[in-house]
Amino acid sequence: MDFKDEMKNRIERTEGIITRYLPGGEGYGGRVIEAMNYSFMAGGKRIRPMLMIETHILCGGDGRLIAPFMAAIEMIHTYSLVHDDLPAMDGDELRRGKPSTWKQYDEAMAVLAGDGLLNLASETALLAFDLAESAFDTTLVAEAMKLLFYHSGINGMIGGQCADVEAEKSSDVTMEQLIYVYKNKTAALLRAAMDIGALLAGVDDETLIAIDRAAYNVGLAFQIRDDVLDVTASEEELGKPIGSDDRNNKTTYVTLEGIESAEAEVRRLSDEALEILRGFTARNEFLEGLISYMIDRKA
Repeated sequence: MDFKDEMKNRIERTEGIITRYLPGGEGYGGRVIEAMNYSFMAGGKRIRPMLMIETHILCGGDGRLIAPFMAAIEMIHTYSLVHDDLPAMDGDELRRGKPSTWKQYDEAMAVLAGDGLLNLASETALLAFDLAESAFDTTLVAEAMKLLFYHSGINGMIGGQCADVEAEKSSDVTMEQLIYVYKNKTAALLRAAMDIGALLAGVDDETLIAIDRAAYNVGLAFQIRDDVLDVTASEEELGKPIGSDDRNNKTTYVTLEGIESAEAEVRRLSDEALEILRGFTARNEFLEGLISYMIDRKA
């Protein structure tokens, strides 16, 4: 399997699934819909919905219930980026090589676009109930809803974003605080993706715990790699401003431990995650390759 070619195919396939759930409309609310679609279609590799479906395949799922959740998690991820880029947060003017939403439209419309995507994620995930064919299916969908909004809420992504904003006001951020930010702001949504993929395949508790551990490691490694890239990559490679952590005097794993230690921790975490996944009776080589790509990426 040529991973690059297969990755391109999987991205296209994922796009075909998740874009079916985008809104249309004109009139007085048309501008926010336009901004929502602009944000959602601004590029990106659709990592979270791909992790979800590939974990689902690894766990023997048949895919009947998963499409709405694939779209919903990408909507949540996109809204978080739209709000992250706002002047009140990171103030970034570039996202995936294009003007960030607030630069393309304005700050008010970017706030509304983010709000709209979050609400649409709820509506979209709920559509999975229409696909349920049994009481067991209905229970799985309900549990998946809990996971999605727990990991994206105050006990997950939003909680991590809050801690990140607060940490920017401090000059003595500890490693404990930093890991809290990473495991919530970044890892929580990646955990949601893989956990929901496994859950909707009907796995037992032991399997779900193993998947969640692998996903946690992937999430931490992914964010630490991001810290490294902010120092080592170019703006052209990343499609967004580089060096923003340094300009904002932001504490990262690299500023606390250095690049070499950061690279070593990325490798340790990713090796452990892949070892867990390779321990399953079934194997999903593309999922393993996707995780390796996420960890080893140069942009």
